[in-house]
Amino acid sequence: MRVRNKKWSLEYFLEVRKEVLSTWPTGDSPLLDLDTAVETLRAVPEHKNFALKLLKADKEKRTYIQPRAGVATLQGHIELLKHLEQAGADFLPSTIDSYTRHNRYLEAQEGIEISEKEQRSFLNGFPAVNHGVEGCMEVLKAVNVPLQARHGTPDARLLSEIIHAAGWTSNEGGGISYNIPYAKNISLADSIYYWQYCDRLVGYYEDHGIHINREPFGPLTGTLVPPSIAITVGIIESILAATQGVKHISVGYGQCGNVVQDVAAIQMLKELTEYYLYTFGHKNMHITTVFHQWMGGFPKDEAEALGLISMASTVASLSKATKMITKTPVESIGVPTKEMNATGIKASKFVVNLLKDQAFPDSQKLNLEKEMIRKEVTCLMDKVIDLGLGDVAIGAIKAFEYGVIDIPFAPSKQTMGLVLPARDNEGCIRILEFGHLGMSEEVKNFHKDKLKERALKEDRALDFQMTVDDVYAVSEGSLIGRKADEN
Repeated sequence: MRVRNKKWSLEYFLEVRKEVLSTWPTGDSPLLDLDTAVETLRAVPEHKNFALKLLKADKEKRTYIQPRAGVATLQGHIELLKHLEQAGADFLPSTIDSYTRHNRYLEAQEGIEISEKEQRSFLNGFPAVNHGVEGCMEVLKAVNVPLQARHGTPDARLLSEIIHAAGWTSNEGGGISYNIPYAKNISLADSIYYWQYCDRLVGYYEDHGIHINREPFGPLTGTLVPPSIAITVGIIESILAATQGVKHISVGYGQCGNVVQDVAAIQMLKELTEYYLYTFGHKNMHITTVFHQWMGGFPKDEAEALGLISMASTVASLSKATKMITKTPVESIGVPTKEMNATGIKASKFVVNLLKDQAFPDSQKLNLEKEMIRKEVTCLMDKVIDLGLGDVAIGAIKAFEYGVIDIPFAPSKQTMGLVLPARDNEGCIRILEFGHLGMSEEVKNFHKDKLKERALKEDRALDFQMTVDDVYAVSEGSLIGRKADEN
């Protein structure tokens, strides 16, 4: 079947579903009968419904808090999530292990068995497929806030079936954002197809009155990603999801560091996503935003890490992001303990509560950043639409093939990797090398002029070393990777 941005027929979806459910024994559960799953989801109380709680946060202009977390065993995972809920998490995750992300369920099962024997997790997440619908139901019953699967899976079809049938009302990911930053050899045509299935499943539940949230992964590679590129990918994945019947979408963005640029990005993320969805005929949509705390290298010192977490929380609250994904003070060391994860939640929540009645003021700089983001996203979306002759699935695949959309520092062979970002003199992320990126000359000149200002101030060349310096800067205590004599 050629990948197109067209809603799957119910007959085709059900035909593919038989194959999907047969890929691992837990797919044979009677709880995966669609009528049964609808009733399970219908019985989920409102306070545990992810989509409905996000609408409440959006209406109140509050920023709610969600950590990342997941371990191998069922009881260990429940204990972890209960601890994070007590720390103040408004939403809970189940971060899925790496074996499950690559559909290697046999190795995941071995990881569970070793973890149970050794009394500690030997997996870097929760293997939801192996625990099955029944196990995932136990997790939801044990907590009192909405639950979401967070992972990085190019083919999340069986995973999506299991978590939704268990009553989980949110799933993160998309055919681009869970391929390009996470995989090397998987084609975009394949991953978009796989995620059309996931979205058609959500559309089926929406047709039966069940509200389920879908969240494209906003930060992408998490390393100096220009806001307009991240926003464009979120828009494309939102259109693809809406075509399959999804109604509740949370578009995300990873903190870049310059406060004005970050606020502008969150505001334009929502505005432009709503605009393009409406342009493509998707009305009565519910769009919320997600701000990810710093995704790059963290400082080793715990106090400095808490400072970075607090800065992110300030920006998220002032920009009125609907939800914020938190980090921990030991981010640079490894997988945090539940206590360290709770510390990140508490620090984040304290800041957003202090700022809940404040908003970032309008300014000339803010409006300039918003206007540039609008121009850049328009350039990229126009190219995608043209390449696909109106079909964004075809257009997105061609855009990546030609380098018209390009994501820096990605492992995937599906992206050219010719784009190089760097910070300007105020720390905004600009584009140093455009490659074949589909930007206008006006946009290119703006970025070049901004980077020249910094180069002149530091008396340095505009070259790859500037990018390298900026990649390491935050972990070393500075936003901009200045030359040594400028620190």
